[in-house]
Order: sequence, then structure tokens, then C-alpha cells
Amino acid sequence: MGIRSNVKRQDAIQKATGSAKYVEDLLPINTLYAKVLHSTIANGIVSSIDISEAERMDGVEAIITCFDVPKEPYATAGHPKSLNPNSQDIEDRHILSKRVRYYGDEIAAVAAVDPITAQKAVEAIKVEYKVFPAVFTPEAAFNSLPPLNEEYFSNELARMDFSIKNNIVSHYDGKFSTESYIAGRKDLPAQHFHLEAVHACHIEPNSCFAYQDGEQIVIVTSNQVPFTARKNIAKALQIPIGRIRVVKPYMGGGFGNKQDTLYEPIAALLSMKAGGRCVSLIMTREECFVSSRTRHGMDIYTSMEFEGSTLSKQAVRINANGGSYAAHGHAVSAYAVTNYFQTYTARDTQIGESSTMYTNLPSAAALRAYGIPQIAFAMESQMDDAARENGIDPIEIRKKNMMMEDFVDPFDKFVVKSNGLNKCIDRASAMIDWYKKRKEYDEFNQKSTQLKKGIGMAIFSYKTGVYPLQLESGSCRILMNEDGTAQIQVGCTDLGQGSDTVMAQIVSEVLTIPEDRLTVKPFQDTDITPYDAGAYASRQTYVSGGAAKKAALTLKNEILNYAEIFFQEKKEKLDLSEEYVVISENGERLASIADIACRAQYTNDQKTHTKHLTSEETYTCFNISCAFGTCFVDLEVDVPLGKIKINEIVSVQDSGIIINPQLAEAQMHGGIAMAIGYALSEQLQYDSSSGRMLNNNFLDYKIPTSMDIPDMKIEFVETYEPSGPFGNKGLAEPPTIAPAPAIRNAILHATGVPLYELPMTPEKLVAAFVKAGLIITEE
Repeated sequence: MGIRSNVKRQDAIQKATGSAKYVEDLLPINTLYAKVLHSTIANGIVSSIDISEAERMDGVEAIITCFDVPKEPYATAGHPKSLNPNSQDIEDRHILSKRVRYYGDEIAAVAAVDPITAQKAVEAIKVEYKVFPAVFTPEAAFNSLPPLNEEYFSNELARMDFSIKNNIVSHYDGKFSTESYIAGRKDLPAQHFHLEAVHACHIEPNSCFAYQDGEQIVIVTSNQVPFTARKNIAKALQIPIGRIRVVKPYMGGGFGNKQDTLYEPIAALLSMKAGGRCVSLIMTREECFVSSRTRHGMDIYTSMEFEGSTLSKQAVRINANGGSYAAHGHAVSAYAVTNYFQTYTARDTQIGESSTMYTNLPSAAALRAYGIPQIAFAMESQMDDAARENGIDPIEIRKKNMMMEDFVDPFDKFVVKSNGLNKCIDRASAMIDWYKKRKEYDEFNQKSTQLKKGIGMAIFSYKTGVYPLQLESGSCRILMNEDGTAQIQVGCTDLGQGSDTVMAQIVSEVLTIPEDRLTVKPFQDTDITPYDAGAYASRQTYVSGGAAKKAALTLKNEILNYAEIFFQEKKEKLDLSEEYVVISENGERLASIADIACRAQYTNDQKTHTKHLTSEETYTCFNISCAFGTCFVDLEVDVPLGKIKINEIVSVQDSGIIINPQLAEAQMHGGIAMAIGYALSEQLQYDSSSGRMLNNNFLDYKIPTSMDIPDMKIEFVETYEPSGPFGNKGLAEPPTIAPAPAIRNAILHATGVPLYELPMTPEKLVAAFVKAGLIITEE
């Protein structure tokens, strides 16, 4: 069927029948079970650990503590290796931590014959600490003593400060600030937005097991970036990369939270201590919340000035809470601060400041859309505030100032060659009946005091891939069988989004072999699978799809080479059609692909150079593209209760040519659902004195349920992106960007009350309505 068709998922049967094997399904017999001892302080040093009681317990096979691990730190981020010192990930993690940096830090681990014994042994370990005062916000952490990382005395991990003039970026040395003016300039008064940290909440917990196979350590893990994980694990254990083998089976969601190396080194070190036996380390749901990664909590200060409807000045300051370890360093904040000057461009003044601070909270890193949901909430909220203040329709003020085709990015200098944003807005506004409802709801709200109706919108731009900051490459291997079927191996990981299916469609488009005769191997194995940087930045179809297309074209060339030998027809006059080699001019069939593959492999006439038809190619992407889109929300506000009822969400996205419309729509549904939680209910809560997470479970952490998800109308505006393998670009992350500000702006339209914090819970809404006089309280 090829591209632009609703091909059945490669893993449909496995997942429908329950036969798909995830990490826990693959545990060998006689596996040891590991449990981790977590710190009960947020900041300090482990002064002593007594494991004697735990060692005496029956069934305990291995114990390691923070005093037993290699002293060399390693990086955990899932970024490919960079040879540029300025782009390398920060190495500040040890397998177990003597220097405690958050409540829940890993300080010891036990492997035992069953989980209960392991947990009892962990509880028997006695720990003494030297305790330091804990700091949980960037402003509290700045210059606090002792520093959380001795190499960053102020606790500021990194900064990025710049001005832009004539599309040229000039960097300067800024300083951490919470003042109400950006860059100290009185002409840049700032609106403060506060956004809480949230969690990915993937269904499958972070899981791994490790065992020794001869000199090699095998780690089976639910990790989005197997090759980078291998590199990080080797550094953590201080052994050669070739002695590490990482296998990624089926994965039950990741959303960026499985891009980092987490417990894999612990499981591997325990296995080494237990004589090579298999050791499993499956996070509990409570551990997932605390000990994996979060989306960055941010304080964002924005300033916009308009002359009429034209944006003349824009400035932003981001103070990001990076948590206890560097993880992705300043990359998320840098991604966010630069996006502020990509989506919109001011005519005169453009100033950006950003900071990422170490604190005593769990580490923040990648989470679906990598900092853009945070900056988009601030940016799109202030855009609506400006429209309201200046009496301009929110659509019109955006169209006047938003990124257009041929935009040249001031930072990476890429040129936008496809942009369907204008059409996205037009289509979505028509689908939701924007202009009619705005007028109707204005009239309704003048008469109704307790129930208000609103309609709001927001837009986004989102870069696909990370070039030129880091290398963007992926590889694909295709193995032909003599009956015309084929196996496909790719290093990019399918997290559940369906990328394996898309790879099959791309190969099918070139080779004309139907997808049900192509098998994409769902496991990645660093000993066998061709290299790929992994799953992040919505890059799989854009970058790894380029490798699949390149490998398919190489294999097509091989097939036609043998057809020329067998039939004495010039290769240039041949093509493939419906699994046959045909003469291009008239479509005459010469032979099936199966026949060519069989004859190429098995002809035994002493003159034919027999060959198993295969291809393997690496594709390196030297481009970036931008996905665009918009979200419109129709909702009702119960003012006295602070309750939001979303009636309808319309989302229209430009992701280039859509390879599989059904899979694409599913990604849109999932992204919108996540964004509703981000907007209205989700936040990680901590004890203000100890730093202990208070809601690390699904009872207290409020993700949306099916009852909270409204009707969704999804469409795509197809443009052709010349740098994509078939005109496609990023798709899966962007749907989660625009809904939160669109909901906020719909509340603004309904009530006239601007909101500057996420989540917009009933408590916060009622407080805002009381302050605005919509709710009259008795003194």
C-alpha cells in the first residue's frame, strides 16, 4: 500500500492478543530481584552505611552501596555522542550516590531471590547522614551553600542570554534574576508565568534486567535510545563499550522519560557482584514518579509590546528547575527560549535570557515536546492578553506576527521550506465556527453570572530533529527472502507510536512489496541492529525514515541489476511495480521480485555471481524542519465551583505528508489528552520542608480519565517538506503543545480573567474569580 494509507500496525496482533513481550515478560527463570534503598533526606552526605543485618538474611545474594561503585561520574542523557566539548552532556551521576541531592536518591541496592526478601533487606540497612539545608526552587538554590555540585558553585547549571538584531544573535553574560523587568530594562516589563513539574505517566514502568554472558554484560531495558544507553552504561561501569549489549524489547510508552539511563548500571553492577546471575530491577509506580525524570517546572517572564497589531518588542526570561542532576543540562531551556523567537518575530527589540538551576528535587529532562509546552503557554497566553488589550481578534494578531515560509532561523540558520500554519488556523476556525461562537458567547456571558462560555485558540511551531547541535543519523538494514518477503531492521525504537509500521510503509513505497510481506523487527539489539540515535525530537520518520528509504532504494537497485543480468534489459529502462520488475515504457512484466531474489541467491551456472540480496544504509540528516499547528477549544466555566467543562477541541496540524493517517490521528488524540492533564490537573507536589514527593501514585496524581476527554476533531494540512524522505516532518510530540494555552485563552474569553499558572485547578480558578469580583464572598 505504501505511504498515505492506513496500513495495519506491525504489532497489532501481538498487542491485541497479549503476546508482545515487554521487559518483565522476558525475565529468565531464577532471576534475582533487586530493590533500591532511597535516601530519606534531600541534601547531604552519606557518612556511613551498615549492611550487616541485610547480609545475614537468607536469600540475599548481593548488596552494593554508594561506597562500592566506580568513582568516575557519567552522563545519563539520551543524546548521541558529541565530539564538540560545548555540546557534550554533563557527567555528574554515579551508580549510587554518596552525595545525596534529592529525597529518594539511590544510595544502596540489594539483589535477592524474591522481591519481598530484597525489600526486607533494604529496610534492614542502616544509614547515617550529614544533613544540609534543602533548596527546592531556583531562587532558593542560587548561591546557596554548600553547592549541590562542586563544579557549579552558584548551583546554576547553565545560562543562555542573547539579543537578536537583523536576524543576528549576539550573546552576552546575563545573571540570574526574578525581577519584574527583563535584562534590567524598564521598557521590558514582564508578566510572570509559573508552571509546575509533571510526569510522563507511561503505562509500563521503567524496567530492566542484566546478566553476564561470558565477558559481556547483557542489559534488557525499556529504553528509547539503546545505543546511547550502551555508551552511558559502559562509562558508569568503567568497562569497554564492546562488553555491553543492550536489548530493547516492546515498550509500553516513554514520552522522553525513557530517554535517560536510569537503573541499568545498578542492575549490571549487581549482576557482576552476583557472579553474572540475572538481576531484574523493575521500578514500582511510586519509584517511577520520584526516581525517573519530570518535565521542567519553570518560571517564565515574558514581555511583548505592540504598535497597532505589529509586535515591536519581545523579551523573555526562563528560570528552569533542573532538579538534582544535570540530565539534559540546559538543552530543554535553550529549546524553549529560542522557540519564543521562532514562532513570532518582533520588528525591533528581541532579548532572551534563560537559566537552569540545580535544586533538591528529582531531575527534570525530556518530556513530550521538550520545553515547548511551557514556553507556548506563556507566549500564547500573552498573545491573547495583547489581543484583548488592543481590541484585536486573537486570530488576526497571530497571523500578523507569526512565522511564515522562508523564515530563516537566527540560531541554527535553517530555512523554513514548508509552512501550513495559516491554512491550519483557517481550517480549525471554520471547524469550530470561531467567529459565530465568539459573538454568541459574548452575548451569553453578559447575561449569565454563574455559567460562562468561552472559545480560545493557540498556535505552535516545533523543530523536528536536533541538527546542527548534534548529529542526526540513522541506519536501516533490509534482508530479502527468496519468496519476495523481507525483514527490516532499524535502530529507531517504537515506543508504541507505530514507527515500525511507518518504516514498513516507506520500504513498501519504494519496493512495491505489501506491508504484510514485510516484517520490521520490534526489538533493538546493539550487537545486531544497525545504529540509530534513537527515539526523541519527533525524528523517527523524518530521520530514520530517510534511512529506510535509502536502504530500500539501494535494494531496488540491486534487484534491477540482477534483472538486467537475467533478461539483458538495460537497468535504466526497468522499474518495480506490484512486486514485479517491469519495463518502464509499457509496464511489461519480466519477473517477480521473488523470482529475482531466488535466482540471485541460488543460480548455480558457474557464471552468475550469486548473492543474497540485502542492503544496509546510513542516512545523515543535515536539515531541520518545523511542524506547525493550532488548537481551538470550546468550553464552559462553572464560576462558583471553578469547574471547567470542555465541550470540544479542534486540532489541525501541518506535519508535511502524512504517511499513515490513522496512526497520525491516534498521536493527536494522545497528545491532546496529555495536554488537558497539564492544563487542568497534573502537578508533582512535595513536602516543603523535607522535599518528599507527596503524590507519587495514580490516586493522588490526577491524570485525565476517559470522563475528562471531550470530543476531538482532528485534521491535517499537508505540505511537502523537501528535507523529509517523502515530504514528511515531525508529528507525535507537537499535539501536546497548544491545548493548554488554548484552554486558558478560552477561560479568558469566558470570564475576562487572565491566568498565569499551571495547572488551572478549581482552587486556583476560584481564587482568581474571587480576586476579579466574579465571586462575592462574605467578609
